[in-house]
Amino acid sequence: MGCGSSKVLPESSVKNGYVSFVKSVVGYSHKIKGLDDELQNCKGTQKDFWSVVQSSGGTGTQAPSRILLPTGQDGQRHNKVAKYKAKFDPRVTARYDIKALIGRGSFSRVVRVEHRATRQPFAIKMMEVEAREGREVCDSELGVLRRVSHLNVVQLVEVFQSPQRVYMVLELATGGELFDRVIAKGHFTERDATRALQMTLAGVGYFHSLGITHRDLKPENLLYYHPGADSRLLVTDFGLASFGNRDPGGDWSMTTTCGTPEYMAPEVVLRMPYSCQVDMWALGVIAYILLSGSMPFEDDSRPRLYRAILRGRYSFHGEVSCC
Repeated sequence: MGCGSSKVLPESSVKNGYVSFVKSVVGYSHKIKGLDDELQNCKGTQKDFWSVVQSSGGTGTQAPSRILLPTGQDGQRHNKVAKYKAKFDPRVTARYDIKALIGRGSFSRVVRVEHRATRQPFAIKMMEVEAREGREVCDSELGVLRRVSHLNVVQLVEVFQSPQRVYMVLELATGGELFDRVIAKGHFTERDATRALQMTLAGVGYFHSLGITHRDLKPENLLYYHPGADSRLLVTDFGLASFGNRDPGGDWSMTTTCGTPEYMAPEVVLRMPYSCQVDMWALGVIAYILLSGSMPFEDDSRPRLYRAILRGRYSFHGEVSCC
């Protein structure tokens, strides 16, 4: 069973309610036309999120008469940077200055870098590809990122490849995860939720039109480009993405069971053939989280969680502020 561990939302003052706006927002998405081959053997246990966290630069005030050696967290960060710098291909370090380790996944490490000539910041996702599982995840993500170019989908800048590792240079998102903003606010207003969903749907509708299904949409995989309230939202982490096949009837056909359990659509839970609509189910779960600050389907017992998903058992009470 494919899964990724998910974060736990704190209890909130659940001012829930009026969600009719979601219907009009979901209408923004459209059905998909052309499809390609589905990538095989997607390993759902992989939780390869590269969520970018802003790193603080500098170690505090230093007296000019002496040199301060890094200590504590600064020393640990210094050691981590040095450790991962040593792993980088010389072609990469010749072009980019490695600044900080900012994320890690099952088969990857992400560092914040700066282009040596332009001083522009980027993120580099270094993926281990010697093992078959790591290579499959890398092939999936790279196959998607090489095809897409959209304001609401993370952008691939360039790629460096070696027999052991692949280095993906990506635009750097410094505004944090959508998940973190939900936690900070408790829940979104209807207006904020609508804006977040519209941006997400713009990205999802775009890659659906290319025959790509994400299969692991969740707030942790949606990143804000910058910390401001007007930041665009980026869909990231295509390690479980698929290029769907058409069956003779012209419908999507995918069968691999993968994703994060709380966001899985019923047909994935039942291990039935499914379509890109599983992404729309996940967006419905995300909409619920944005408005309530809690999850519609959540249980420590995996069988009970799946039964709740199959039965569609959830509740939504209260009112949501519009502004």
